[in-house]
Amino acid sequence: MQGDPTDMNPRPVSTRLRRALPLVVALAIGAAAGAGAYALSSHGSKTPSAAPVVVPAQPASSTSSVDSLTQLYNEDAPGVVDITVESTTSGGSSGGFPFGNPGGSQKQRAEGTGFEIDSKGNILTAEHVVDKATSIKVTFENGSTTKATLVGSDKSTDTAVIHVDVPASQLHPLALGNSSSVQPGQNVVAIGSPFGLAETMTAGIVSATNRTITAPNGFSITGAIQTDAAINHGNSGGPLIDVATNTVIGINDQIESDSNDNAGVGFSVPIDRSNAQTLIAGGTVKHAYLGVRIQSVSGGARITQVVAGSPAAKAGLKVGDVITAFDGKTTTSADDLTAAVTGAKSGDTVTVTVKRGGTTKHVSVQLGVQPTSASS
Repeated sequence: MQGDPTDMNPRPVSTRLRRALPLVVALAIGAAAGAGAYALSSHGSKTPSAAPVVVPAQPASSTSSVDSLTQLYNEDAPGVVDITVESTTSGGSSGGFPFGNPGGSQKQRAEGTGFEIDSKGNILTAEHVVDKATSIKVTFENGSTTKATLVGSDKSTDTAVIHVDVPASQLHPLALGNSSSVQPGQNVVAIGSPFGLAETMTAGIVSATNRTITAPNGFSITGAIQTDAAINHGNSGGPLIDVATNTVIGINDQIESDSNDNAGVGFSVPIDRSNAQTLIAGGTVKHAYLGVRIQSVSGGARITQVVAGSPAAKAGLKVGDVITAFDGKTTTSADDLTAAVTGAKSGDTVTVTVKRGGTTKHVSVQLGVQPTSASS
């Protein structure tokens, strides 16, 4: 089941993203995972035996020369940091993202990536990199290290902001771009710490846009950017950079693979979804909530479950209803509905158009606030 970011409840996995039990890898370096999505952070302190990551050659049609990529690296690598976290786990499997914890209390060490976003010491990364961290250490390009503190995080978009107390002269913030205008074919690079190899840059293109991936709390993240730039365990939280504008358009987050390693299908959370400024200001990110489980059918999104007490339940939506429009916008699939709810605000009153028993009904729903997890 995949969390639906719009209505914030799990729905069947879309075949557009998932194939028979793919391994989606959370981009932190870590323990082995079962079939599913892998976040790209890395756990453990053993020296990896994997071969170094090789930057793929640019296509013949690329407008980016080797010199321009070298210049981009020299400009941006100083603003990318390696993040090492320590945490203490209790007995039993947590079912956490991306990997559950084995039985018994123990200390764990994980590694991921982040990037500086201002001259005040704020660093953007993936939430699953710093989740439950008891200590956070940042290593800069020049090898210097410092402790970091968590400013805020949002599990629903898998983003977090940490802070380091260093002089502004030591920081090299990256420019943030606009992910809403990203198109397939754009040349991109990823910079991060795959397998603990800090400051590694790989190159590729935007393979597709508007993908849907699963957040740490089980809800969905819509609008994800798919890329063939090589990203692996340890890349989580690092920047996906548009070569033409030298701006960050995504936060590297997951890969889809049958081998648990890069297979040319990676996903980045769109930078527009980061909510970094809200977190820095000390605010809480609130996401709209409808309260249904859905699946794609011909002509819309069919409701397979209505969560008790949810806005959908209060409005009278029923299992079997096929949602064909949300607030006046046609929805032809579960992904369409998910994106529509994601774009709404909690507290909004919207009209949901459904087909029920051969008739069309227009139902008024006041959206709620997404719960902490899809299983809530």
